[in-house]
Amino acid sequence: MDNKPLDGLLVLEFSQFMAGPTAGLRLADLGARVVKIERPVKGEGGRQIAIKNIFVDDSSLVFHTINRNKESYAADLKNEKDLADIKALIQKADVITHNFRPGVMEKIGLDYESVKALNPKIIYATVTGYGNEGPWAKKPGQDLLVQSMSGLSWLSGSEGDGPVPFGLAVIDMYCATHLTQGILAALLKRSRTEEGVLVEVSLLESALDMQFEVLTTYFNDGRKLPKRSAVRGGGHAYLSAPYGLYQTANGYLALAMGDLQKIAVVIGLSEERYQDQSMWFSQRDTIMRELGQALREKTTQEWVTLLEKAGIWCGSVHDYHTFLQEESFVQTGMLQEIALHDGTALRTTRSVYGIDGHYLYSNKPAPKVGDDNEKIVEDYLIR
Repeated sequence: MDNKPLDGLLVLEFSQFMAGPTAGLRLADLGARVVKIERPVKGEGGRQIAIKNIFVDDSSLVFHTINRNKESYAADLKNEKDLADIKALIQKADVITHNFRPGVMEKIGLDYESVKALNPKIIYATVTGYGNEGPWAKKPGQDLLVQSMSGLSWLSGSEGDGPVPFGLAVIDMYCATHLTQGILAALLKRSRTEEGVLVEVSLLESALDMQFEVLTTYFNDGRKLPKRSAVRGGGHAYLSAPYGLYQTANGYLALAMGDLQKIAVVIGLSEERYQDQSMWFSQRDTIMRELGQALREKTTQEWVTLLEKAGIWCGSVHDYHTFLQEESFVQTGMLQEIALHDGTALRTTRSVYGIDGHYLYSNKPAPKVGDDNEKIVEDYLIR
């Protein structure tokens, strides 16, 4: 697609690992020229993050998933000449992002005030673990640690499970969304004011924002801790029956919020027992056990057919093998092939954005360290 929304925008990405680079990926998909500023030879730390110890084209698989469609400029920020070149690039840039610990950019003279002196219109976007100040400011900003420290790990699983973390870097991804939104808002503000903008987000604040629904309930419910269901498959600590996952004769069924009396009729239970809606909360676990026993009598698809006909919100519980074969998934066109430097291909997901009726695909692979130094010098540093 030509003329993407952010065409012509130059982003310098000092960010490493997950949250910052994922925001950079979104900006690149939308048309920005995103240049990773990396240390020579080794590059940024995310190149060595091993998921299932899979490395492709000399970098970790996870690095490739979030750094496609970018360029790499290798520079030693402790080297006077390299730092001077970086400052010259900053003068040409629209946005810079970083997620260094508080004090690091100040030490090398690339803090917000110093960068703004070089480029008064710069959008300076930062990710920290827990903010720039306070007793946790120097703690490692890592996804699992933030999940654990913020209370999030007590929302999934069942009552007897203890804390249960998410099975993916959910805080990093959520924070990346916040950073992207902040940058886009800052660009709009700059278009009005002609001045630079400082954008700051933290993993901890993203974790709290992610939990706004349950935190608000906690504060307005006498500060009682969320009570997860004692029945395995309960889907939400604060929602009543039937909300959850249930075993069927051949798999699992998801029941969202719905009229228990109507569900009871469909699955062969007496609707009279569920007339008092307050019991849907107070007797949640008992009701879920009753539903679960009845739902084991038929297959998932049989229940979906019956329940959907009655207007009940329900669905099959897929694993990747079954979901990726569904026609609804195929029609999304969510997969794309990335042509790697070594001649192999990497299958991954595309951008989620649909712009003017077109989805944004890009088969440009993540760069090797310093791949684009010469081109960037030619485009921006030769005066």
